[in-house]
Amino acid sequence: MLIVLSPAKSLDYKTPVKLKTSTLPEFVSESAKLIADLKKLSPQEIADLMGLSDQLAALNVGRYRDWSKKFTEENSKPAIYAFDGDVYDGFDVKTLDAKAIHFAQDHVRILSGLYGALRPLDLMQPYRLEMGTAFQNARGKDLYAFWGNRVTNSLKQILEKQKKPVLLNLASEEYFKVLQAKELDCPVISPVFQDGKDGKYKIISFYAKRARGLMARYVVENRITDPADLKGFNLDGYKYFTAESKLDKPIFRRAERK
Repeated sequence: MLIVLSPAKSLDYKTPVKLKTSTLPEFVSESAKLIADLKKLSPQEIADLMGLSDQLAALNVGRYRDWSKKFTEENSKPAIYAFDGDVYDGFDVKTLDAKAIHFAQDHVRILSGLYGALRPLDLMQPYRLEMGTAFQNARGKDLYAFWGNRVTNSLKQILEKQKKPVLLNLASEEYFKVLQAKELDCPVISPVFQDGKDGKYKIISFYAKRARGLMARYVVENRITDPADLKGFNLDGYKYFTAESKLDKPIFRRAERK
């Protein structure tokens, strides 16, 4: 089983990392091409392109300027520790043991507008570049055109080595679109997380993001490779809901909090 996650906008480069093992991203040369184009944009152009405040635009202009092909402990951090959003709050890497983190290294990929796909321990320099950004480049009108089938082929090579290849999609639609799922030639499972509210069950974005991180953690902690074992997911009050679940879209519900 291979898990795909979305990245987070919020980053944490202040908290030290205890685990000293790290790896380098697969697509550094591709990232460098994007950075070279991003460096040509003014703060105002960055603000307009990404819908950012002047302050955030200036921050990211500085990040692009400082970005280097050389990844060091000073300028980068393993991706799973650097991302700091709802998904990563659920995954809570700081409380995982080394064996679980090394399992994650082989079974988790974080999709990224700048880096294509990151392993959890791949060093990452800070950036902001969402996959859905309409950033014109040499390969086309946006980042989907830029990445083409590169990320798909990278994941395909991993899946081909697995006995029972399955892709567990815990990414958002924006990021999952970078993959040509049919070309992966394996089942794709996209869990749905619903919360009770006003007597109905619905997807609440904030909770659903966190639940994706929780499920990724559940898989990593329990070394799950068979999708049937996902039905046992029960963290934070979520439970498998048999009646409306499908093989490719298992539903997990949590009762309304009083």
